[in-house]
Amino acid sequence: MNKIISYISLFFLISLTSCAYEPILNNDNYKFSININKITGDKKINKIIIYNLNNLKGNNEIYDLSLNSNKKRNIISKDSSGDPLIFRIEINVKYSVEKDGKNIINKEINRKATYNNITDKFELDNYEKNIINNLSISIADMIIGSISETN
Repeated sequence: MNKIISYISLFFLISLTSCAYEPILNNDNYKFSININKITGDKKINKIIIYNLNNLKGNNEIYDLSLNSNKKRNIISKDSSGDPLIFRIEINVKYSVEKDGKNIINKEINRKATYNNITDKFELDNYEKNIINNLSISIADMIIGSISETN
């Protein structure tokens, strides 16, 4: 009985003194904010990227960002009757970052996702929206990372 009580008390002691989970890309760690200047291209992708970039609330430095995005959806494979089997969505974002009128970053990011066709078109549309959302969030994180490297 004493062993059980000692194990339980040891478990609680360890759980009280252990470190808490904290994400690496926590918004509190950034010392800059982003001002969106020029946006062109796919509106849905730009909206997702801007939403993720606007969450930054730094007060030391302000960077000006220009975005140009586009999306391509290609059929990779077809079955014997000519119906699509596999699709690929490719998102391409060109961006430039300026600080005090000087261009400090000029990059292009490409992200791709390949997925199988779904017979239910409503479900396929929702699945594609989810893929686009995830790829756009990934691109926003890469933009934040590239700006934080210059800091």
